[in-house]
Amino acid sequence: MIGAMISEAWHAMGANRLRTFLTMLGMVIGVGAVILMLAIGQGAQFQVDQSISSMGSNLFIILSGASTSGGVRSGSGAVPTLTISDAEALADLPGIAGVAPTLPGQAQIVYGPNNWSTSVLGATPQYFDVRDWKLVSGYPFTESDVRSATRVALVGQTVVKNLFDDEEPVGKTIRIRQSPYLVIGVLSAKGQSLDGRDQDDTVVIPVTTAQTKLFGSQFKGAVRFIMAQATSADAMPSAERSMNQLLRQRHHIQEGAENDFTVRNLTALANAAAETTRVMSLMLGAIASISLLVGGIGIMNIMLVSVTERTKEIGIRIAIGARQRDILMQFLLEAIFISLIGCLIGVATGVGGAILVNKVSGSVVVITLSSIVMAFMVAAGVGVFFGFYPANKAARLEPIEALRYE
Repeated sequence: MIGAMISEAWHAMGANRLRTFLTMLGMVIGVGAVILMLAIGQGAQFQVDQSISSMGSNLFIILSGASTSGGVRSGSGAVPTLTISDAEALADLPGIAGVAPTLPGQAQIVYGPNNWSTSVLGATPQYFDVRDWKLVSGYPFTESDVRSATRVALVGQTVVKNLFDDEEPVGKTIRIRQSPYLVIGVLSAKGQSLDGRDQDDTVVIPVTTAQTKLFGSQFKGAVRFIMAQATSADAMPSAERSMNQLLRQRHHIQEGAENDFTVRNLTALANAAAETTRVMSLMLGAIASISLLVGGIGIMNIMLVSVTERTKEIGIRIAIGARQRDILMQFLLEAIFISLIGCLIGVATGVGGAILVNKVSGSVVVITLSSIVMAFMVAAGVGVFFGFYPANKAARLEPIEALRYE
């Protein structure tokens, strides 16, 4: 019986090919739009997640103070109020896994005939643990290098590409502001940060080398900022309070006076960015789903037209013994067929569109099986939901009235 109904449904669809195709078109566009929008949204979320993971986990950044001159306030980091000894004191606090005092700057790097302007970062060995930054070759500098202010350097992937071409950087000597530095390691790729900055466009040297031999330091041991890592996400609130209290004590800040430093929770900022991206992805999917609704309304309209055109046929079937559920199943199968075939074409369209977006624009798109299954199930549900009313209307026709219909 079911086989005969399926055959009849297929025959009915083939009898009006153009109308069937136009009815399917709504589902094709709807499913394709849902898959494409979800792929773009999930691609954006993937990029944000990658940026967050590249930062490291449970991170704080403590910026040195601001200054006021002639009524004009400079931003955080303008006044060197933080020192390496502050970082050492912070490292002893409970809930703190690691601390890295940092002195950043910009410099021209020269190797052979090549030169490149890049970020040069003075840091301690703990910096690589805090940032979870591995080396692909060579070895990191040590506490001995920091104490001796050794001229050694670790280079990022962007610097390697622009200075060394196909050469192995480890063991080579580069010049930073005319001074020689031995390259002892190459950092793994980190990619872009949340603000779009290329994290691989950097050279890392011992912080004392940056203070005494490269950038200079207005005050002994001064750094621009300190990166701190909490032992866990749960420990972050108490760790932030402890860091604020300790630095106020060390800097002799009176009760009620403003801090001469700023503690920022990088993990909270990153999570906020990730949540925004997730909401955007859901909104894109929801907006695209509206076209599925439109496609379902199109199926219902065409099925109502089909019921009207085939009224006499329905009356004959009922008169020779067809039951209401047989008529219901017949028209419902036609609606489901239109919906599912349109869905299959829509899946192919959506996946192809996502691949095309990736090739043309270079944007990251993530096509997941769950998004395809979800679109497919929703499309099938739309076919059943919007096909049920016309099918039920056909099943409830009185045979005498149906046979009289012209």
